[in-house]
Amino acid sequence: APCCAPLFSHLSTTMSTDLRSRAWVDVSIRAFQQNFLSIRGAVGEEVRILPMVKANAYGLGVGQAIDALEPMGPWGYGVAAVEEGLEIRNLGVTKPILVLSPLPPGSYATSVEAGLSVSVSDPDALARLKSAAESANRPGGFHLEVDTGMGRAGFPWNKADEWVPRVAALLGDPLRWDGCFTHFHSADAPGDATGTQWTRLQEVLAKLPAMPPAAILHACNSPGALRRPDFAADAVRPGIFLYGGVAGEGIPSPSPVASLRARITLIRDAREGDTVGYGATHEAQRSERWATAGIGYGDGLPRLLGNRGHALVGGKRVPIIGRISMDVTVLDITGLQDVQVGDVVTFFGEDQGARIPLEDVASQAETINYEVLTDLTQRVPRIWTDDGGY
Repeated sequence: APCCAPLFSHLSTTMSTDLRSRAWVDVSIRAFQQNFLSIRGAVGEEVRILPMVKANAYGLGVGQAIDALEPMGPWGYGVAAVEEGLEIRNLGVTKPILVLSPLPPGSYATSVEAGLSVSVSDPDALARLKSAAESANRPGGFHLEVDTGMGRAGFPWNKADEWVPRVAALLGDPLRWDGCFTHFHSADAPGDATGTQWTRLQEVLAKLPAMPPAAILHACNSPGALRRPDFAADAVRPGIFLYGGVAGEGIPSPSPVASLRARITLIRDAREGDTVGYGATHEAQRSERWATAGIGYGDGLPRLLGNRGHALVGGKRVPIIGRISMDVTVLDITGLQDVQVGDVVTFFGEDQGARIPLEDVASQAETINYEVLTDLTQRVPRIWTDDGGY
């Protein structure tokens, strides 16, 4: 499909033309767009939507994600690094692109040249941006981040009296003040933390010079937009929810977007006492039937799923046995007589009416749904289709 080209053009000389020959991720355009519409329905038509497409669109392919998002009318795109912003500009995107993480000193000139808007967390960063903009004779766009409790970046809310005068002295051409934002640290859980952060943000806004009319205020990530749409302000920044990940306790579930699949490459009959995998951590207690799937931790399948995770074969849940290797994973398919070499295994996602949620895999791997997606390696094609099926 044309939407696969941006991510895999550099692999064309080494990969089979059949992207589903070994291991791959099926991605549903329809579900992805439905999740965008769910965010839109939660916050209303007047609120801008700034989808997060950082980390290769949460591991699912930034070029394909933008192809799917553009018809939905996003206001712009959010990334974490200037290099990610450049990649999106090279795709032909002219919408606003916001770099939400603090920049290293050498990146400001590049951001100005590419027309990116960057987050600033201290007066020195704003001064570096101003210097880069003066040198390029171009506007330097920025969003002022306020730290209301996250602690990792932003001007501290409780020291505004110290830094606001320094910021005010730097404002003016060639700087372009595009917005102000904070990041909710616990919007994925019930409680008052989000309200407390919102109040702190308002206190800082009262001390800042008035933002230009075109500047926007934003605070809500996926769980914030769904749990507290009253804090949507001018824009929201959905991320994990768009990609099919549950955004928090008590929040509506998204439409499942991604399914990680591989093909069975070998089937063997094991006898009692046979062992499998490094360390021989699984020993057959009876006659068993084992299937080797062409996927491993080198593809991003979490190694901790060995002897604890499951997969779907023909819509039936089967256990992963032994340690997961870099390139292969073994399943116990005892009792499934119709399975053949070449059949498809699903490690998360949907298969013939059955489903392994992304969150189940994350729990068994002792991590979070974000990491399961973003750990998928470049060896695994992402195949975006209208139905996300194979």
